[in-house]
Amino acid sequence: MTAPPPRFGLHTSTAGGLDNAAQEALAVGADCMQIFSSSPRTWKANPVDPIRAKTFQLLRDKHGLHPLAIHCNYLINLASTDAEVLEKSVRSLRGEMERAVTIGADFLVLHPGSKKNHPDTETAIQFAAAAIHTAARGLAFGKLKVLFENTAGAGQSIGSRFEELAMLTAMVHQLDGGEFPAGYCIDTCHCYAAGYDIATADGLSDTVLQMDSILGLRNIPMFHANDSKGALGSHLDRHANIGFGQIGTDGFLRILTHPQLAPGKAFILETPLDDGWAQKDMEALRSLSMG
Repeated sequence: MTAPPPRFGLHTSTAGGLDNAAQEALAVGADCMQIFSSSPRTWKANPVDPIRAKTFQLLRDKHGLHPLAIHCNYLINLASTDAEVLEKSVRSLRGEMERAVTIGADFLVLHPGSKKNHPDTETAIQFAAAAIHTAARGLAFGKLKVLFENTAGAGQSIGSRFEELAMLTAMVHQLDGGEFPAGYCIDTCHCYAAGYDIATADGLSDTVLQMDSILGLRNIPMFHANDSKGALGSHLDRHANIGFGQIGTDGFLRILTHPQLAPGKAFILETPLDDGWAQKDMEALRSLSMG
């Protein structure tokens, strides 16, 4: 049986409506996409119109725009020791989950949070797991899966190491009996900035082995395809266009043709996409995936 090819997409704007986001993806030849369900930098969020959500889903079905990922609000910090921030984060995550179900998303991408003011990383992850469990209580997820995204490791952020993401999943499952629909989204820029040398052949092989043994490659349906402005292990979260950063064209060639990474996975661009770069980066991904 032939393995399915990778799918390529980008993060698009919902300004003017969900349909506009789909049209933006189609204009550059995408076959999957990512959006925000509300402003990523404010706590306030408007509810989704179910009729517009249905129209959006029909448009995606017509053009084969699958999967759809929604990226969570940047303000969410599920490990916060500030009671007000934690309460807002839990409420915001619940809203993200509900909107994702209404919109018909396949994935909801979530940053784990910050370990600031915690005595150690494990305690911070326990905080985050409890908050996620609270936010998800009683929700019918349907096909929706929550993907924990790796981070670059800047400041006090959780999740720069695969072990931390695995620990978060294990703790959430312990709280809900293994019912929470969790997976992972691996950001290539964050991976490199956190110290995983995916730019070299040996480094990529070692990283893939770690991904599989710690997270399970079957649990990673999606990658954020971003080159890195920062050096290896710099913890600098600065995305570059494909082939114009430290990972480089050769690095992405190996990633996009890797027999364990590419087949059936979704690669979503979060690169600087102004001045025609959306089309250029999309073409670069497709070209490199062909070897």
